[in-house]
Amino acid sequence: MQMLKNVGRKAIVLALAASTTLVAACATETTYRPATGQGFYRTGYSDLRIEPNRYRVTFAGNTVTDRDVVERYLLFRAAELTLQNGYDYFVMADRDTDRQARTYSTPGFGGWGPGFGAWGGGLWGPRWGFYGRGFGYRAWDPFWGDPWGWGGGADIRTVDRYEASAEIVMFRGTPERGNVRAFNARAVVESIGPTVKLPKP
Repeated sequence: MQMLKNVGRKAIVLALAASTTLVAACATETTYRPATGQGFYRTGYSDLRIEPNRYRVTFAGNTVTDRDVVERYLLFRAAELTLQNGYDYFVMADRDTDRQARTYSTPGFGGWGPGFGAWGGGLWGPRWGFYGRGFGYRAWDPFWGDPWGWGGGADIRTVDRYEASAEIVMFRGTPERGNVRAFNARAVVESIGPTVKLPKP
C-alpha cells in the first residue's frame, strides 16, 4: 500500500513538473522573425509586394504578446523593409489591429477527456466531498458536474491574440513635414530597434 502511495506521489510530482515546463514554454512572447504556423497559431511578420514601392505588412503575436508589442514590431518591419528596398521613408496608407479570441475548457481531476486538467492532459484539478444525512457521502468535481445543482462542467477560459497589418508606400528623400502618416525609416529602426526581441541563435 505504501509503495502505491509513493508511486502516486511521484506521478503527481512529475505531472506538475511537466505542466510547469509546458506553461513556461507557452508563456514567451513572439520574437521578431518571419511568420510561421497557420490561422490562430500563425506568429511573426510577413509582407506582400503590391507594387514596386507598395507593400502589405503584417505582424501576428501569440496569446502572451501584448498589442503594443505587435504594433511596434509591425512598424519596425515596415521601416526595415523600406531600407532594404533602397527607400528613405514610408507612408501608412492604412493600418489595422485585429483581436482574435479562442475559448478553451479545462476539465478537472477524474475526467477522461483530452482536456488540460483531465487524465489525458496529465494535470490535477479540484474535487470536493461531503457527508450528509439521508444520502451519505457525495462528491463533486468540475469535470463530471456536481450533485447539488450548482452547475458543473469544466473551467472555461478565453485567450486573445493580436495581429497588426498595414499597407505602406515607400519614397526617397525627406518626409513631408506635418504628415503624421509618414515615418523616417532610419529613425524608426534606431528608435525601436533596441526594444525588438530577436530569436535566440
